Amino acid sequence: MSWGATPDAAPSANDFCYRHPDRRSYVLCQRCGRTVCPECQTPAAVGVVCPECMREQRANAPKTKPAILTRSRAAIRGGGPIVTYSIIAICVVVYALQFFLGDAITRLIAYNGVFSVPGYLEPWRMLTSVFAHGSIWHLALNMYTLWIFGQLLEGALGRSRFLALFLLSGWGGSVGVLWLASPGTWVVGASGAIFGLMGAFLVIQRRLGGDATQLFVLLAINLALGFIPGFNIAWQAHLGGLVIGALIGLIFVETRKRSRQRMQLWLLIAVGLLLLVLSCRYFIFPIV
Repeated sequence: MSWGATPDAAPSANDFCYRHPDRRSYVLCQRCGRTVCPECQTPAAVGVVCPECMREQRANAPKTKPAILTRSRAAIRGGGPIVTYSIIAICVVVYALQFFLGDAITRLIAYNGVFSVPGYLEPWRMLTSVFAHGSIWHLALNMYTLWIFGQLLEGALGRSRFLALFLLSGWGGSVGVLWLASPGTWVVGASGAIFGLMGAFLVIQRRLGGDATQLFVLLAINLALGFIPGFNIAWQAHLGGLVIGALIGLIFVETRKRSRQRMQLWLLIAVGLLLLVLSCRYFIFPIV
């Protein structure tokens, strides 16, 4: 006995792609059940779907927001270090203005001890200089360090205390330049304020029993870099910011109980008054 081939059954219209009637297919859309050819198939979690079903699925899918927008809203609601992010954003914008508009912007906001001399007094520069930077690498390094310590400290201290720590440490850095650097030395950068953050973190860690060995090493290396000729680093700002930051960290850790919050505020005001007095160096000791 010999076997013969069994003739195919007559094709139905359902055996052809609904978009390409001349293309035979046996694959169905998992959503609507229509026949689709390989060109019209879109892989799904199970099987494939046709173009119309894919468009409908995308139209009904939940809208996703950009990560930066989601993080910003979460930070505003209390879910992130909004002060840290804001300081970084300000520094980036200021550097963009420096880059595109030239040295004129830098000269307007940089600090120089001369601007603490009677007759040339521009005291706001002691803080505005914190937000300016000398190069993209200077900016990147400072913002990376600020991002690390900002997240740690802002979450632990709260926004207002963290902002006070940053600004007073930055002011302390400028005071360090005023007293320890020669008149005529121009300085920019958030390094003094960032050293203040590290100083505060170091004191808090030590007072609460944490291990601060690695931070000691990091501080020692960064302070030493400021004394290497040719690096053009204002170690005076680092030292000034570090001292003020450590002092504020001590205040925070010693007045952390709710019953001592009023004392904490008065001690921070006292630090501000101390910096104000030190900023009047050339009023107390006039240049001859």
